Amino acid sequence: MSRRRPLPPWARRLAAAAVVRAWDRVTELGSVGPDDARARRFGAFGQGSMLCFPSGAIFNERYIRIGSHTIIGPYVSLSAGMAPGQHMVSDPVVSIGDRTMIGRGSHIVGHFSIEIGDDIQTGPYVYVTDQNHAYEDPELPVGRQWPVERAVSIGSGSWLGTAVVVLPGARIGRNAVIGAGSVVTGDVPDHAVAVGSPARVVKRYRPGRGWQEV
Repeated sequence: MSRRRPLPPWARRLAAAAVVRAWDRVTELGSVGPDDARARRFGAFGQGSMLCFPSGAIFNERYIRIGSHTIIGPYVSLSAGMAPGQHMVSDPVVSIGDRTMIGRGSHIVGHFSIEIGDDIQTGPYVYVTDQNHAYEDPELPVGRQWPVERAVSIGSGSWLGTAVVVLPGARIGRNAVIGAGSVVTGDVPDHAVAVGSPARVVKRYRPGRGWQEV
C-alpha cells in the first residue's frame, strides 16, 4: 500500500492559506441576514441581525422572532416544537430581542413560550427550554409520559455564562448574571448574580449600597 507523499513546506503553506480563505468565504456567504430568503421564513428577522454559518438544527421558523442587530452564533439550534411542520398553539414560541448575542453551540428549544430580551449575551453551549419530561407514573417509561411545559423568560441586559441550562418555569430578571455551568429552575431577580445547580442568588445590587453578598 502506497503512502501519500507529504507536500513540500512551501506548497503546504499555500494550500493552507487557500483553505482558510475558502472557509472564510463560505462562512460569509453561508450566514443568513435579513435580506436572505431563509430569513423570510421567520416570524420576524430584524435589520442588522445575522444567523451565523454553519447553523445547528433550525425548524418551524415561522414561530421564531428575532429582533434587530442580534447575532445567533455558529452551530446554534433554534426550534419551535419537536418536528418540522408541527403546528404550535402559541405564536411566537421563541422570541429573541434586539442587540442580543447567542453563543456558539447553544440550543434554544421552545414548545410554548421562551422570551429572551434585549442586550443579552450568552456564552457558548447554553441550553434553554420550556418543556421537560414528566415522571409521575412510576410504571410508565419517562420518555412516554406527557411532557410539562412552562414559560421561560430572560430579562434584558443579562449575561449567561458558558454551559448554563435554563429549564421550564425559569424567570431571570433584568441585568442578571448566571454563572457558568449553572442550572436555573426558578426565579432570579433583577440585578442579581446566581450560581450553582440549582442556581441560587449569591449577590444582589442594593441601591445606595452597591453589590452585596446574599
